[in-house]
Amino acid sequence: MSTEPGEQALERVIAARVREYRLAAALSVAELARRTEMSKAMLSKIENAQTSCSLSTLGRLAAGLGVPVTALFRGVDDEREAVFVPAGHGARIVRRGSRVGHLYELLGTLRGGAKRMEPLLVTLTEASEVFPLFQHEGTEFLYVLDGVLEYGHGEARYVLHPGDALMFDGQGPHGPVRLLELPIRFLSVTAHGSHDGP
Repeated sequence: MSTEPGEQALERVIAARVREYRLAAALSVAELARRTEMSKAMLSKIENAQTSCSLSTLGRLAAGLGVPVTALFRGVDDEREAVFVPAGHGARIVRRGSRVGHLYELLGTLRGGAKRMEPLLVTLTEASEVFPLFQHEGTEFLYVLDGVLEYGHGEARYVLHPGDALMFDGQGPHGPVRLLELPIRFLSVTAHGSHDGP
């Protein structure tokens, strides 16, 4: 059966997702065939992008793999927005900590749907002061690149070394408590949900 180029791309994506989820679930083709009440030959054709799937077939595949039908289309829209920031070229921005010597370098921002993510490279030097009272909506993730600092979140305290990570609810008061080995650089990524503020 001849297919249009767009259909072939869709078949290849579905083929890749079916194989990916089948292997992740440690299912053989025969086991998935039993779950979906399809023949092994048909499943082989699907995994090799040699046939188009009907909606009912997609539904059976998704149920057999334990995933939503939409998961089988992941990767169809290849054209997505991306932001590349060369080293040292992030935009310098002002935050509450700027007034106490914290340097913030924005590493890009994408706004997709109702969500937003903000990655910052934060640098603390001899000129920086501690400022442990940041509070904001969303979830924040820290990853230490250089130096050592004690970081507070609520009543908890964490001594962070290079390679250490910390993720927390941004509504809890947080920030550096003590700067132990300077200079300190850490990556801060804040994920804002649909109703979060900037």
